[in-house]
Amino acid sequence: MKVVVTATGTTLDSPVSPVFGRCPAYVFVDTETMEYEGVANPAAGAAGGAGIQAAQFIVQKGAQAVISGNVGPNAFSVLSSAGVAIYLAGQAKTVREAVELLKKGELAKTGDANVGGHFGTRGGGMGMGRGGGRGMRRNW
Repeated sequence: MKVVVTATGTTLDSPVSPVFGRCPAYVFVDTETMEYEGVANPAAGAAGGAGIQAAQFIVQKGAQAVISGNVGPNAFSVLSSAGVAIYLAGQAKTVREAVELLKKGELAKTGDANVGGHFGTRGGGMGMGRGGGRGMRRNW
């Protein structure tokens, strides 16, 4: 089976990434032979819709299953619609370990997104500034 693991690097010994859409890399692994291909995530720097773009990339590459720390609702929808199984990495620290746990049947298959949208983005909260950007500051 061809699986893809979200990762911080492009080898079997790379750490598993806790995010799906904005992870640095994907490692595609043949579970029978352990042959792999590591590729940079083309959606990692997307201004918006990274989860959807990443999921479409995964589907186009022919993965039958995904192993990730977390998967948001938009990515989950694309992957599940394409029949791609989604497993949570759990305690797996490396890509190799995640695949081995999958082969042993020790990873939890998820039937829904396990985080909300925009989970892997940086920021997004209210800043500590005084509203000086975009003409929003008022000196009353």
